[in-house]
Amino acid sequence: MSSNRSSNNLVVPQATAALDQMKFEVAQELGIAIPQDGYYGNMTTKDTGSIGGSITKRLVQIAEQSLSGQK
Repeated sequence: MSSNRSSNNLVVPQATAALDQMKFEVAQELGIAIPQDGYYGNMTTKDTGSIGGSITKRLVQIAEQSLSGQK
């Protein structure tokens, strides 16, 4: 589990591992290295925004598929 200092609270805390895994997968797909020490302060805003935006797109796609009954 990552050390997260965010004030955001997950609605489903059990999803933490899945969200972290998705973050690493998206970063790898985009060719962005995630710091091993968990400190994101040296990453550019563009890189972190790209990761977050791609995660959001993926989560919306998953929700749309779930609502439409597709897999």
